[in-house]
Amino acid sequence: MTITTLAVRSTVSGPNSGVRHSEWVAFAVLAAASVLHLEAARGIERRREMAANTSPHTNLKCLWIFAALLLLPLSLVIPLVVLAYAYSWFRVYGRTVAHRKVFSTATYILASAAAAAVLRGGGLTGPPRLPTGFWSLLVVLAAAATWWLVNYALVIGAILLSSPEATAREALGELSDQLVVCAGLGLGIAIAAVQTSYPWVVPVLMVTVLALHRDLLLPQYQRAAGTDEKTGLATSSYWASAVPVELARADTLRSTVGLLMLDLDKFKEINDTYGHPAGDEALRAVGESIRAEVRQGDLVARVGGDELAVLLPGALETEVLEIAERIRARLASLVVPVSATNGGAARLDGIPASFGAAVYPDVAGTMDQLVLAADDALLTAKRSGRNQIVVARPNQPAITDHSADKPSDQSVND
Repeated sequence: MTITTLAVRSTVSGPNSGVRHSEWVAFAVLAAASVLHLEAARGIERRREMAANTSPHTNLKCLWIFAALLLLPLSLVIPLVVLAYAYSWFRVYGRTVAHRKVFSTATYILASAAAAAVLRGGGLTGPPRLPTGFWSLLVVLAAAATWWLVNYALVIGAILLSSPEATAREALGELSDQLVVCAGLGLGIAIAAVQTSYPWVVPVLMVTVLALHRDLLLPQYQRAAGTDEKTGLATSSYWASAVPVELARADTLRSTVGLLMLDLDKFKEINDTYGHPAGDEALRAVGESIRAEVRQGDLVARVGGDELAVLLPGALETEVLEIAERIRARLASLVVPVSATNGGAARLDGIPASFGAAVYPDVAGTMDQLVLAADDALLTAKRSGRNQIVVARPNQPAITDHSADKPSDQSVND
């Protein structure tokens, strides 16, 4: 039997497990505030959730849950978690992601049970469990840290299990995202304190919570808005805005910027043979494979149907070619199980691609010239047999990297 299961049982069945009238009132206030918060922020939350990625999805539900953990018995915290995620499923994220909501509900319940065990172990046996001295403050902070750690570990484990191609760095996500959770837990402590003494002030705090929600999650929202839903890569518009920024930085630092344009060879055959859902699955696998081979800080984008681009700040031609060859080799040997239109399973053995490479400022002085040079090199690679890398040269015909030549006919097998 797990520690968290024991914690749930001991907390629910303890001597103070009877729910008082004041606790029902606190439950009703926190439930209403949680629902109103979700409804007011559902626009930004929907965009963030539906953006495909392999990093933890951070939200501020934790502030209401942790406030409830300090004010209510665990027997009421669990229904509050279920209510929050059920409402999210129906109103915010859409019913197509029900499995995510079930998993997230489970992680929140387990994290709350673990935190409740810490509170009980520290001597805060019954609600309200508010910090009234130095020791109780340490206990509450330890419970908050436990809540965060359990939830975070479960989410990372699920990401690594469900996305084998995801790196540990991708699964851990951004540190700034976890600071959002810490801020939410801190707000939860403050709201619990206010709810205990001045319950009618809680609705007034909703304005502050919504403002903080917007400001704290703005970087995540911006990333979500610039993310292609099918692949998890940057969108063409986001990529187009990032390129001139990198070129300007390269000018300031007297550095270089590498650009790879790649087009999946005969990708139309996958859609025609197995259907567009299979093509979408293949695109996702390609995006994950490319991200696994580039450096941290490089930008991978989907700029067309099956045309992708990789921006490589500070890369010299040799580095650009090394990265291109790693990507080319990985895609040529990539095995992707997909769903066929007839309802059966299929397997794609290799999704080869042609590459055009260009380096700023060696072959171009502007963004348009750089993209044109890489596009011309990509076209040369296509005409020269596909599944190869062609490098743009200043005022010279593009040069094919023959070390990357492989047979161009890659099979797609059931």
